[in-house]
Amino acid sequence: MSVRLAGKVALVTGAASGLGAETARRLAREGAAVMLSDLNSTAGEAVAAQITASGGCAAFSAQDVSSEDDWAATVTATTGAFGRLDILVNNAGIVGNQLDLMTHSLADWRRILAVNLDGVFLGMRAVGAVMAAQGGGSIINLSSILGKVGMANTSAYCASKGGVLMLTKAAAVEWAPLGIRVNSVHPGFIDTPMVADALHAAENGNEMRSAIIAAHPLGRLGVPREIADAIVFLASDEASFMTGAEMVVDGGYTAQ
Repeated sequence: MSVRLAGKVALVTGAASGLGAETARRLAREGAAVMLSDLNSTAGEAVAAQITASGGCAAFSAQDVSSEDDWAATVTATTGAFGRLDILVNNAGIVGNQLDLMTHSLADWRRILAVNLDGVFLGMRAVGAVMAAQGGGSIINLSSILGKVGMANTSAYCASKGGVLMLTKAAAVEWAPLGIRVNSVHPGFIDTPMVADALHAAENGNEMRSAIIAAHPLGRLGVPREIADAIVFLASDEASFMTGAEMVVDGGYTAQ
């Protein structure tokens, strides 16, 4: 087991599957103690148990990231279990159905923004004082390439992820004197359950998958490990001079 993150404690939201689960595994393999959180307790506890069985240190806390009370409880559970909190990975997010802007309901808009943007704000606010008291920390916010470029029928998702981008930059400037680094990661299309479910829900899902793959110059979807590796780097001291940065991991999608 590596020691890049030895002695560090991480909290990863949306950690029951996909990018969150792989990120939790990677952080643990690098020596961090990891608190996983998710609405799906059964799957989240299973990932935490898997990490522990593999020699890592992990625990699970049920959490709705759009709830202030849940954030307070999860941070308390993390510091109670591990004594500190050095790394926050704001990964939890939802896509929602494809929605035409002209008929987009306010309820759907608010639901997507509540998880994808409000959840990041609440998470940063919940851990900020803890990290400041320790003398610093690293926050990694999961945005998206759709926080940088637009796509039809995903207005709420694009708005939420663009908001994460700018929230990250504002927080990075504000919290730099506190020793808290704040960076964003912008994945391209990654082969995760969330992407698979979105394609499955579309009428022309197979055609969409082929078109999406073709839009990446590397000619394939990404895999969760490739995003987790970027997150581990930003969490580590190897990224000690990085804050407010946009780390794009997208197979060349936005280079065109």
